[in-house]
Amino acid sequence: MQYISPPAIWLIVLIAGIGQLSETVYSPALPAIAASLGVKASWVEYTLTIYLLSFGIGTLFWGRLSDHFGRKPCVLAGLAIYILGSLGCYMADSLSILMISRFIQGFGGSIGSVLAQAIVRDAFSGPNLTKAYSSIVGALAVFPAIGPIVGGVITQQFSWPMIFVFLIGFGILIFLVTLQKLPETLTIHQQKLPSLLTILCQLAKDPKVIGFGLLVALCNGITFSYYAEGSFYLIELLGLSPSQYGMTFALMASATIAGSVISRKTQSKFGSITMIKYGLWGILASCSLLYVGVLLKNMLNISSINLLILTVVVMMGNMAGICIVTSNALAMSLQNYRHAIGTASSLFGFFYYIGVSLCTFGMGLVHNGTLIPMPLYFLSLGIIMIIVFKTLLKENP
Repeated sequence: MQYISPPAIWLIVLIAGIGQLSETVYSPALPAIAASLGVKASWVEYTLTIYLLSFGIGTLFWGRLSDHFGRKPCVLAGLAIYILGSLGCYMADSLSILMISRFIQGFGGSIGSVLAQAIVRDAFSGPNLTKAYSSIVGALAVFPAIGPIVGGVITQQFSWPMIFVFLIGFGILIFLVTLQKLPETLTIHQQKLPSLLTILCQLAKDPKVIGFGLLVALCNGITFSYYAEGSFYLIELLGLSPSQYGMTFALMASATIAGSVISRKTQSKFGSITMIKYGLWGILASCSLLYVGVLLKNMLNISSINLLILTVVVMMGNMAGICIVTSNALAMSLQNYRHAIGTASSLFGFFYYIGVSLCTFGMGLVHNGTLIPMPLYFLSLGIIMIIVFKTLLKENP
């Protein structure tokens, strides 16, 4: 199979965005779901963990399968499973059913991560690959902006199951657009599948792959932990309504877009490794500021509105830094594995999504209904990322 021209960036964004939308639109409803199902907040946060776990398993499955059958058929199959899982979430009347359905939804929705990345790596190379990733990561900021706003309004005006009706409709829309518009990007020379074990051993022995994977996992760990814990932090502890909470993500999105523009404009001048370094120090500074702010609130009785403003500003800094780090890390991570990019992408995606799921699980474990756990947890992740950068990645690529 041979394609004539690269697929449109907007189409790749739609495919990649389905996973992000499925989480961000769901975030404002977490307190309402906990109350509706009569379960603890931490248990509802684990519906995010199981979603990300199945997401990781899905990346392992779809990337390998797409190396044999092609990208487009696997995207369509994954979307069909995603729609089925979303239907199960809508019909769920217990936490166990919701967990199972979220697992199915995440497994299908994982095509948005691994196959979007494989398609990008099929179609672009060199500096164009990094620029494509920066554009895509920036454009994906639309979903964290729209998702919580839509989810907050739906939760407040209707009920949380209606969120999944919205996701079913979105899944059907992407299925139809993909069917019509997505070209097959898998080339003929990729049809012979490389040994999964061989590629796994190569990746496991490559410190740069491990380092980039850990950075992507920890960056997304902060992001998804905020989706899980932030709703309780801002809604229950700082007094925002679900719709107001959703509105704050428009600011997060603007910061992500800013990070994308910075990465795209300065990548040629500074190089990816330097950009990652700057992004990591920005994340650490933001996390430190939030932790200090929460400590000062407890010590000096600072008003909730001031802490609310600080939290939003800090998370904007985090999102800009995370965009810079992840776009450059993803572009550099598998440069030496183009001969088996589908399999390598699936293994790499599995690795970092398992890391993300562990991060969200840890966030659920430390949740205690106070303001302290989230800032302290984010600061800890920021410190770990600096250590990973210093030990596994060099200043010069």
